[in-house]
This record gives sequence, C-alpha cells and structure tokens, in this order.
Amino acid sequence: MALPTAATADRPFVIQLEEFSGPLDLLLHLIREQEIEITDIPIGRIADQFLAVIHVLRLNQAAEYLEMAAYLLRIKILMLLPLPLDAEEWEDPRAELVRRLLEYEQIREVVDWMLRRAGERADRFPRGVVPEPPELLLPPAEVSVDQLLQAAERLVELLPARVMHRVVPRPLDTEGATRRIQEVLRERERVELAELLGERPTITDIISVLIALLELARLGAVGLSQADGFGPILITRATAHEAA
Repeated sequence: MALPTAATADRPFVIQLEEFSGPLDLLLHLIREQEIEITDIPIGRIADQFLAVIHVLRLNQAAEYLEMAAYLLRIKILMLLPLPLDAEEWEDPRAELVRRLLEYEQIREVVDWMLRRAGERADRFPRGVVPEPPELLLPPAEVSVDQLLQAAERLVELLPARVMHRVVPRPLDTEGATRRIQEVLRERERVELAELLGERPTITDIISVLIALLELARLGAVGLSQADGFGPILITRATAHEAA
C-alpha cells in the first residue's frame, strides 16, 4: 500500500509501509529520501512527516510508531526552548536519536549487503538451470531477514546511552561470533538471541552476531525461529550439523 506523506520543499514522495521493519527504519528512510545529514536532523520537519505517515496506520499496527512520534515531539519542543545561560553544558536534545539512528544504519547496511550477496549468488545460475542440491537438505530458517532486523532494532534501542564523541568503533569479529554460537550450541540445543549477546552488547557485537547467524542459517548449521512477531529470536542447533 503506497501512502503519500508530507512533501519536501521541492517535491512530494511516496512511502511503502510494507517495506519498514519499525520506526527507526521509517525515520532512516525519511532522512535518506531528503539527503539529510543524520547528525543534523531538522527535527520539526521530520517529526511532521513521521506523524503524517503513522496517521494512516491502523491502531493495532501503530503502537511502536506512536511511541516514536511522542519521542520526536518531545525533542521538537525541547529544540524550541531558549538556550540556557551556560550554553557550554547544553546537550543537543537530538543526540540520543542520532546515536540510535547511526547504530541502526550500520545494521541496515550490513543486512542490505547480505541481501545483495545472496542476489548475486542467485544470478550466477542461468535461467532454467537448477543447481544440484547439497547431499543433506535442511528445512529453511523460519525467520526472515526482516524479522531478524526487527529483533536487532529492539536490541539497539536497549543499548545504554553513550557520549558520541568518545565512541571508538571496533572492527567486526564475525569469526569470533561464529565460534561463540557454535560453542553455545554444542552445550545446549537452543538459545535466545538476546541471551547469546549478553547483558551489554555493543553495536559491533550485534552486527557481528547477525552476520554470523545469517551465514550459519544459510549453510543449514542453525535454525532460526520466532513464536510471534515481537517474540524472541530462537537459535536452534541443526541435528544434521551436530552429527556432521
């Protein structure tokens, strides 16, 4: 279902609601669509456009979007207040939102990259040619990439706030994440994604584990399932992999 949103200064744009995994995904789309710097969001304009989109959502679909809308309006109000006399101690009300968007953007880019890689592999086979199946066929994962992304988004929202200029990015460690997943599943038949990440995962930890899980699921080494749309992601040891 295509829905018109508030227009930009020079042109309107159209939103496809089915494409978004959550409020951060929608926000990121609005920002990218208008080529806005994440670190300098025009919060008034973005808040109005966000409200225009969720206005047409049915109530049972809009709960998480309404929560984000309230958060955006709060920031909008704070931005309208006069600066304190001691401006050096003033903290930009957008700082926490910027942090969350930057971290979510990292996850989105990794997932998009994985999808492109999967598409490239599919294009290698000519039309009408079906590749030979592996010797051992395993059922496909019950969790889509979008569902995994939604779970990651909720985990990102739980990360503690950090002073942005002190954040030093660490390189991804997908090999270490793969080993950790395999070690846990050697001792247990299944584990929840949140438990696997631990109490205080960094954004690097989350991305590393996501990539490792997608690759292990592709190889049939693990199963991914989810009881409902907002339930925990369950990682299950594949019986055939255990026997291999």
